[in-house]
Amino acid sequence: MNEKQADFYIALISVHGLIRGNNLELGRDADTGGQTLYVLELAQALSERPEVGKVELFTRLVKDKACDSEYAQPIEKLNDKLSIIRIEAGPEEYIFKEQLWDYLDTFADNMMGYFRHQNHYPDIIHSHYADAGYVGSQLANQLSIPLIHTGHSLGRIKRARLFANGVPSKEIEEQYNMSRRINAEEHVLATAERVIASTHQEIEEQYEIYDFYQPDQMRVIPPGTNLDQFQPPRGDELSSELYQQLTYSLTDPGKPIVLALSRPDPRKNIAALVEAFGQSPELQEKANLVIIAGNRDDVDDLESGAQQVFHEIWLMIDRYDLYGKVSLPKHHCRNDVAFIYRIAAASGGVFVNPALTEPFGLTLIEASASGLPIVATEDGGPNDIIANCQNGILIDPLEPQTITQALLDMFNQPKQKNQMIKHGLSGVKQHYAWKAHAERYLDLITPIVKNSERLPRTPISRRSELYRDRALVTSLDHNLVGNPEALAELIALLKKHRKSTLFVIATNRRLDSALRMLKHYKIPEPDTLITSSGTEIYYAPKLNQDQYWAKHIDFHWVRHKIKDIMDGHPGLNIQPKAEQTPFKISYYLNKDVTDLDYINAILHQEDLSANTQLSFDNYLDILPMRASKGMALRYVADRWQIPIEHILVAGGSGADEDMMRGNTLAVVVANRHKEDLSQIQEFKRIYYAKQSYEAGILEAIEHYDFFGKCRPPEVQAEIDSSDAIEGKDV
Repeated sequence: MNEKQADFYIALISVHGLIRGNNLELGRDADTGGQTLYVLELAQALSERPEVGKVELFTRLVKDKACDSEYAQPIEKLNDKLSIIRIEAGPEEYIFKEQLWDYLDTFADNMMGYFRHQNHYPDIIHSHYADAGYVGSQLANQLSIPLIHTGHSLGRIKRARLFANGVPSKEIEEQYNMSRRINAEEHVLATAERVIASTHQEIEEQYEIYDFYQPDQMRVIPPGTNLDQFQPPRGDELSSELYQQLTYSLTDPGKPIVLALSRPDPRKNIAALVEAFGQSPELQEKANLVIIAGNRDDVDDLESGAQQVFHEIWLMIDRYDLYGKVSLPKHHCRNDVAFIYRIAAASGGVFVNPALTEPFGLTLIEASASGLPIVATEDGGPNDIIANCQNGILIDPLEPQTITQALLDMFNQPKQKNQMIKHGLSGVKQHYAWKAHAERYLDLITPIVKNSERLPRTPISRRSELYRDRALVTSLDHNLVGNPEALAELIALLKKHRKSTLFVIATNRRLDSALRMLKHYKIPEPDTLITSSGTEIYYAPKLNQDQYWAKHIDFHWVRHKIKDIMDGHPGLNIQPKAEQTPFKISYYLNKDVTDLDYINAILHQEDLSANTQLSFDNYLDILPMRASKGMALRYVADRWQIPIEHILVAGGSGADEDMMRGNTLAVVVANRHKEDLSQIQEFKRIYYAKQSYEAGILEAIEHYDFFGKCRPPEVQAEIDSSDAIEGKDV
């Protein structure tokens, strides 16, 4: 360590991407995004601190005719303390991060050579992303220098996101080197003194699924934000041309603006905000609603998820007759965003983020820095932001009335609203500006450097399997809502075995209804959520929807024709709109008037391909031919590479039957609906529990030795007998 301990020498490593001191090529490709800006701004913020004597940002040297010659300079000096050091590793040309793994040892060796040549070694090595983590681990172990790590994104989470985009498991391994990446991340967690995360939720939902996760190692330091462009109103906002563009469709544009700004993504939950606004005449009297949801020329040209969002927004506008009260501009420029915040603030408005889940919440910080109080989802980063800044109100994104009430509280209590504005302006500077980040960062590393404050390591071992090798699958109704004590025990078991066991919920309910039920009963968010009778699949932690599955089941699906034939059919009554989805038509069936066989015969006569499911003798779902809970489960098992024989299914209705057939391990809890599941009693791999609800699932876990051998007892007995015979022969 340096003789003058206060003048820290910090080495930052960001191997991939094109990094230079100015004019960053953000958005050039997936490797030149937010991380490159984050690392550069962190380096600049640290170099401005008096305690820091030297900051060097190490990245890969690139000589490529397609790239600027600046990336071929070995050293780029940004100020008296800060330099970018470019290290040779691999081919000269620019290559993506997934192709760098074979060259990372060379990068580490050449970086070590740089240190030896200058005869000056850093006090701290800070790696960014998995590839830099691999390099940082190598150097930290060689030099006995403490390692700090920021993951930015994690391989185990990225894998689920790639599943949602329809990328096959084999391609994920080959194209993304996923096994190498995850192994590197595990190695970093085993080496690093501290791991920096953006939010507490990131720690709990992402890092916790790693074998070498250690809670004492994790620290939350929110990312620094460049707040220079975000300012409170100056007085010219409401006379601007942009204000006229935003409000031209409003009947009374002088009202305060409730502003929402996000991508048109179903997870952003914009329709719930419109519903909350529409359900309250009082709120409509007090404010207008302005929604900035990306840019569009023709909605039909957008991807299906965005089309669905706009359809739901327009449906709510029409249902509640919100014409002249809601503005939904078609276009805006990125450079307009800061001014849009100021317009809303100048109007006396509020910023709302109603997302189902929000990992961090950058727009909330930007809005607060612009003088807006905030109303935000309680799921994710907003918890930390509002706790730190006291600048708004948290809402339940699944309950529109909580959005309505929060907004009314804002407008009906101007004194408290003004306090939130004041707290927000000061709070974001105190907690989320780069200066604040650098201060907290140095508070973190100072005792590590000066006092050798090292992490006490508890003995941890890696599992033999890289990925999870078994799954517990259960429906919601009649399985997880009957025995609170047993539910708590089941949740504790799943948490204990989270690294080896995939938790899947398969339900007939829609996503919003399922999430509402999970929250009500305090059931942790599953790793995979199969909803709407197997027609939709979502992956945690960001609820990414599997788009490939939607395309797969769309085969020969003619929803409108089926609905035209079935609507008004004797014995069928359509269920509420809330139960209908693009790939599910739901009815109440009166068995005294008609039955499932007759419904199937009608569909066959009309040459319509569909799959029918009857649950609890009354609830009929008509689905695409390729869709069911069982088919969705097998698709998910293939995605996660989990053997069907290692999947325990707890079912309770006829819609669960095809999940329980075949080679899965299955249990029917004692409170089962016997009529629905009577036809599967002949299957040997189905266990009929003596106890009801969650207690029955726990009983089945023990019966199958699910967290151990994971097989039926009769199969285990055969194996034991065979082993005993072989032993005698020996």
